[in-house]
Amino acid sequence: MALDLFKKVESRKGLFAVEKISLIYNLLTTIIMLFLFTEMDHPWLMLRDRIAIACMTFLLMYVYRLAPCKFSAFVRIAIQMALLSYWYPDTFEFNRVLPNLDHVFATWEQSLFGCQPAVLFSQYLPQIWVSEPLNMGYFFYYPMILLVTMYYFVYHFEWFEKLSFVLVAAFFIYYFVYIFVPCAGPQFYFPVIGSENVDLGIFPSIGDYFNQNSEVLLAPDYEQGFFYNLVKASQQVGERPTAAFPSSHVGISTILMIMAWRANKKLFWSLFVFYIFLCLATVYIQAHYLIDSIVGFFSAFGLYVLVTKMFKKWFAVPMFKSME
Repeated sequence: MALDLFKKVESRKGLFAVEKISLIYNLLTTIIMLFLFTEMDHPWLMLRDRIAIACMTFLLMYVYRLAPCKFSAFVRIAIQMALLSYWYPDTFEFNRVLPNLDHVFATWEQSLFGCQPAVLFSQYLPQIWVSEPLNMGYFFYYPMILLVTMYYFVYHFEWFEKLSFVLVAAFFIYYFVYIFVPCAGPQFYFPVIGSENVDLGIFPSIGDYFNQNSEVLLAPDYEQGFFYNLVKASQQVGERPTAAFPSSHVGISTILMIMAWRANKKLFWSLFVFYIFLCLATVYIQAHYLIDSIVGFFSAFGLYVLVTKMFKKWFAVPMFKSME
């Protein structure tokens, strides 16, 4: 395996598909940023970061040309996937200048279900034997991405670029929606308006409240354990009052399950329980309204078809001219 990783091959010129879509997203958000420049909190820093990411992308392409092999190809793709952790909170820098829409989604939730499932779920089942498996499932989102990605890299390298493109392109489509749909989710919105209003089904507009207040608020009052603390620690580091509708946790994990099914049924079934826990947890920990998770689930199938067609039509080029 080590020899195969570093075995020199005839390289492909130009950018990989995942790098192209990353640069397209970079350019589109830069254009939006320029329109909102005077309203944004630190646009010069954001512009600097975007230039740095673009330069790094082309630098990695050049380094790969000097030493083309599986490992250098993996590094190029892995860095673009790792940058998703930058692009996610970046959506908040845009939608924070827009009026918050949580009152709209909470009202829809109340109309559809006659209650707030995100509140009742944790209230009725606060026991640690419920909260810990669900928090474990929610935290497993990141290992799930890593496991499916590495499985493709090791066992289906010929599909590895497609996998990375499908995931990253789907992420970017979700992120683009988040820029224009400023919905923070129950964990941020409900503490702001107060439990009394939530119980009465009253959901006032809070305007640009999150433009000045972006701290992670307290989780539901259920029994706490190891995985609860892991989830809260990760939220403290990277969570922002953004990206509630639709749920990318549900959407991306569903796409991962599709990819796992196509690659290996045993891989699919080994992830299935974690996937179910993850989907339930998005509502249980009040990260999302139930409608966010439902739309996240169904949108995953449409996105998978869309980005797969995009890859085949515009981006599908063999990663190496020859693997011999």
